[in-house]
Amino acid sequence: MKLHRRQFLYLTAGGAIIPAIARADDYPSRPVRIIAGFPPGGVNDAYGRLMAGWLSDHLGQQFIVENRAGAGGTLADEYVANADGDGYTLLVSTSADAWNATLYTDLKYDFIRDFAPVGTMARSSGVLVVNPSVPAKSVAELIADAKRNPGKITMASAGVGSAPHMYWELFRSMTGVEMVHVPYRGGGPAVADLLGGQVMAYFGTTASSMPHVKSGRLRPLGVTSAVRLPEFPDIPAVAETVPGYEAGIFVGLAAPRRTSAAIVNKLNEALKLAPTDPNIRQRIADIGDTPLPLSPAEFVKVVAAETEKWGKVIREGHIKAE
Repeated sequence: MKLHRRQFLYLTAGGAIIPAIARADDYPSRPVRIIAGFPPGGVNDAYGRLMAGWLSDHLGQQFIVENRAGAGGTLADEYVANADGDGYTLLVSTSADAWNATLYTDLKYDFIRDFAPVGTMARSSGVLVVNPSVPAKSVAELIADAKRNPGKITMASAGVGSAPHMYWELFRSMTGVEMVHVPYRGGGPAVADLLGGQVMAYFGTTASSMPHVKSGRLRPLGVTSAVRLPEFPDIPAVAETVPGYEAGIFVGLAAPRRTSAAIVNKLNEALKLAPTDPNIRQRIADIGDTPLPLSPAEFVKVVAAETEKWGKVIREGHIKAE
């Protein structure tokens, strides 16, 4: 589906938030569900629970994470898109919401039309890791090896349309290397086979990969952030070898489009306070991520930019959801 930036900005900044359906002064008066579109243990679920705990503490009602995994997060999106706009059903929103609009051609919802961005908590980066049996000890060496032996290096992913897959596709498009993409059903099986030597390389999340890096079971070649991460200063950024390379996902909350602006703003104000708490800031840092407290309007711009960026990668790579 082709997305138009001007239309996106208009709808999400104004037309997608219909006021006065629910009052904010007594919100929330009962438990709120936060729908996560991926299984427990991943970035989506982890941040859903982090946000749920924070909002529960600061808004005086319980926020509960409910996992509705499947189809790259689109099942959860569809569910929330059809929910009442009363603020009691929210969505853990990530960059998958931006690239799924291009990746899937038969969605029963339109993220532009059907959601009101609430706010964000963090920007999550990845790390390119290899099994220690791989000779390459740097991004440059991996690229050189792949060009000398096209189609010989296996690159795992957590499935077609997953963040590791998107990070790899951007890398491939910018370097021209040929590797064999091996999609798994989730990051857990991909990491397990990487550790076992069944596959050679993987763009993993910092949360899933760094414990194995620290134990010496995986070798890091580069982080996907534009610059080195403060928590891992010895690991170069991929961009130091591939100028302009940058890949990551935003993590935040979205609501059904009919949610009142007053409720959206109340949630956003609470969410933006989270990184000011030392414990929350440390938990984000421990994962290797960066706090990203944005307003709804700023969130809109990030989603628009991500939609353009990843839509181009998907179209040029002729990537289709499975």
